[in-house]
Amino acid sequence: QTVSINKAINAQEVAVKEKHARNILPKKGAQTFWSVVNRLPLSGNAVLCWKFCHVFHKLLRDGHSNVLKDSVRYKNELSDMSRMWGHLSEGYGQLCSIYLKLLRTKMEFHTKNPRFPGNLQMSDRQLDEAGENDVNNFFQLTVEMFDYLECELNLFQTVFSSLDMSRSVSVTAAGQCRLAPLIQVVLDCSHLYDYTVKLLFKLHSCLPADTLQGHRDRFLEQFRKLKDLFYRSSNLQYFKRLIQIPQLPENPPNFLRASALSEHISPVVVIPAEASSPDSEPITDLVEMDTASQSLFDSKFDDVFGSCLSSDPFNFNSQNGMNKDDKDRLIEQLYGEIAALKEELESFKAESARGMMQLRGRASELEAELAEQQHLKQQAQDESEFLRTELEELKKQREDTEKAQRSLTEIERRAQANEQRYSKLKEKYSELVQNHADLLRKNAEVTKQVTAARQAQGDVEREKKELEDSFQRSQEQAEVLDTLKRELAASRQELQVLQGTLESSTQAGAEQSTRIAGLEQERDSLSRAAERHGEEVAALHAELQQMRDRLGREQESSKME
Repeated sequence: QTVSINKAINAQEVAVKEKHARNILPKKGAQTFWSVVNRLPLSGNAVLCWKFCHVFHKLLRDGHSNVLKDSVRYKNELSDMSRMWGHLSEGYGQLCSIYLKLLRTKMEFHTKNPRFPGNLQMSDRQLDEAGENDVNNFFQLTVEMFDYLECELNLFQTVFSSLDMSRSVSVTAAGQCRLAPLIQVVLDCSHLYDYTVKLLFKLHSCLPADTLQGHRDRFLEQFRKLKDLFYRSSNLQYFKRLIQIPQLPENPPNFLRASALSEHISPVVVIPAEASSPDSEPITDLVEMDTASQSLFDSKFDDVFGSCLSSDPFNFNSQNGMNKDDKDRLIEQLYGEIAALKEELESFKAESARGMMQLRGRASELEAELAEQQHLKQQAQDESEFLRTELEELKKQREDTEKAQRSLTEIERRAQANEQRYSKLKEKYSELVQNHADLLRKNAEVTKQVTAARQAQGDVEREKKELEDSFQRSQEQAEVLDTLKRELAASRQELQVLQGTLESSTQAGAEQSTRIAGLEQERDSLSRAAERHGEEVAALHAELQQMRDRLGREQESSKME
């Protein structure tokens, strides 16, 4: 079994041979299978992973019931591998990703529904027992079958999308490698479609039609896909000699009419007996078959009549003593044997004719393969011409590259010289930066000195303003003093008038004397006040002159700095 596993699951892009797949089928479980598979680099080779999926699918379908139990523990690994291959958009990457999802879905379905065997073959009674005659179970089972069938159809469509259907891909090894697993998919899809139809009729008999609208829409979509895929598959040469794919009806079943169930015909996939071993030995050549038939006829003739090379083939000399009845019996016996030999000869001729027809069919296939090979040869020639052109372009590119390399060498030499000049300029720049820093420091010191001088000048300005304010106040006081002097003069005049009046008026002498004494006192006080104001004004004038002199000296010193 280990040898068959290694022969079936390899990195060659050819279909898995049926005899190797049959030898892998375990009698008990899948422990040996997984022990061998775990040593294979499935994550590093897409073709290897694809053929593993094919073999594992066949094990789940046709293997022992313990295969599922032994394989459930690897579900997470299959999911991780599916996500990993899903990042590869070309080649077998997407195919492996979708196939691994299908295998995981298949394991989950059979784990939830253990009544379904791996090959999905069940009778109507077993289908009813699987749902336990409960409409809720039938409803859920239908949804799970939809999901199951959706995965099968996705793989079907992805494989067809990856093939160039304009060519005879089904006769090439690479095309057969991709198409071979679809035989298992066709077998699964036929049963899932049949069970889905029966379950939907059963649900429509128990539930309102509006409740099942989603089921009908999903079934209609899958019906169209499956019908198209079955039709396209049946036209491929590869499937014609391996499997007989059924065709779905023109229109989907009408679930709203209960009697339509009687019109439903379960699709049956037929695998011919000779198709079970597509890698069997080729048909014997017709000439060799005729030779063998002739030798067999001669041997039987010799057994009856004796050797043809003997001098007395019918042994008449030894029969002279026989009576007539013995001769008649011998003749009748010979006639009977001749008739049997004629029938056998006719059967050989018929078999030869069938062999001829088979050989003609094989010749037609070989002619198709020859045409395909010629087409591939032409493509190879075109590709060779294209590669030759590319080689010439690469030579030109190489010459251009050498020129560019020489130019690059010259540029590097110039770059080194520029780098040396840059180093010298960098040193000079460093010196200039240092000098600039020194100048900035000196400028900062001068700025500080200027700021201090400006601050001192501001102080002088403030003092000057204060002196001007004091001088203005002194002028105001002088004006007040002048006013007092004028009042004093007026008082003196009035005093003189009063003295004249005193002389003329003796009656008011006493009063006038008192008044005069008061005025004299007032005059004395005003005189003293005027003297004080005069002294203050003189002091202010002297102080103002000193401030002006000091301010002039400071301005001269600032200008000199």
